[in-house]
Amino acid sequence: MVQQNPVPQVFNVKDLERDVEEEFRARRESRPSDFAPQWVAAPTEPMPQYVEHREGVSEIGKLSAEGVVREYETAAKEIEAMGAEMIERVKQCEEMARGGLAVLNEMKQTAARYREEAKRLFLEIENCSLVTAEVRKTCTELKQKIAAQAGIDKVKKAKR
Repeated sequence: MVQQNPVPQVFNVKDLERDVEEEFRARRESRPSDFAPQWVAAPTEPMPQYVEHREGVSEIGKLSAEGVVREYETAAKEIEAMGAEMIERVKQCEEMARGGLAVLNEMKQTAARYREEAKRLFLEIENCSLVTAEVRKTCTELKQKIAAQAGIDKVKKAKR
């Protein structure tokens, strides 16, 4: 099984040279040699300032070099445009992160409110339990007093 390179090759100079050569031959064969298409004779964009032709280079060499540098320059501009798009995505991510942090803070506040409510209910239930125990104790003591009083009353009646 042939393993593929996980990173695709973005630009292959040999392929570009072959493509330029094929295009040049195709144009030369299809048109008279003294005719040059307008876009070849007058490029729409000036050559980048970081390159200049040297003396002694043939016209074909100059055109090929210009073609290559223009392709690279176009690719560089597209890369820069992708960088600008990346900045926009980063800004969106930052905004989402801020939103996420705000939601997280709200969740923490909600959890704290739940804990406070749990504490309040816990204390209320324990207070009710204490009151109920006190009522039972008072009832038991009252029954004992009533029973004791009834016993005294019976003894007094029996003595009379």
